[in-house]
Amino acid sequence: MATTLTHALDRTVTIRATPDVVFRFFTDSARWASWWGAGSSIDPRPGGAVLIRYPNGVEVSGEILEIDSPRRLVFTYGYATGAPIPPGGSRVTITLEAHARGTRLQLTHEFEDAAVRDHHVQGWRYQLALFANIVADEVNAGAGDTVDAWFSAWAIENEHERERALEAVASLDVAFRDRFGLVDGVKDLVPHIGAALRFMPGMRMQRRGSVRHCQGVVLADWIAAGADGAERAAGTNVFTLDANGKIESVTGFWNV
Repeated sequence: MATTLTHALDRTVTIRATPDVVFRFFTDSARWASWWGAGSSIDPRPGGAVLIRYPNGVEVSGEILEIDSPRRLVFTYGYATGAPIPPGGSRVTITLEAHARGTRLQLTHEFEDAAVRDHHVQGWRYQLALFANIVADEVNAGAGDTVDAWFSAWAIENEHERERALEAVASLDVAFRDRFGLVDGVKDLVPHIGAALRFMPGMRMQRRGSVRHCQGVVLADWIAAGADGAERAAGTNVFTLDANGKIESVTGFWNV
């Protein structure tokens, strides 16, 4: 390991998942490969081997220097070809800490040469964006079911059942905004839905098509049908999911 790593690249991102979930991607080779490339692997112990195989065929090897789940991972990073970094020629430190929105990830990559450091800036920008998406995709694999449960709650006549249904998929302080709604919290949302049921009896909402998800934000198209099944309205909802996959806010857009 080189001893003169005087040039550092630092990057901090927030990921919508808890630290224990995020750290799984540093201890499981299948998850490790999911954000690096097929054939990548990691042996999660001090002295364990790190292998990165990028989709373009470039190969990086390293060794774990420190691992402290779910807080810290340190490993060496160098190219199999020896250029621009020889094996063991740089050091990567990843630190996780709990954050209100999930996990704050701090990455530091230390190099001997400033030009080589600068060459890796965009690579890490890209790689951590890919990582955040892959982690969020796992956390929110059931986003479609969560959205469907949200729409179904808008058809529940009994207040107590409606409240339980909402609490199963949404945070207690969930925020809802659309052309006719400005409410915060399940306790305020329950009577708001009740009013909608009184003024629009028999109206039912349902998802149209697949949901689209990116880092905890979900887009879902919907229709509202009357008791006769005829479409009365349509639009798109933007759902924001918290670190545990529950709905923390919804903004509804009507097609007019």
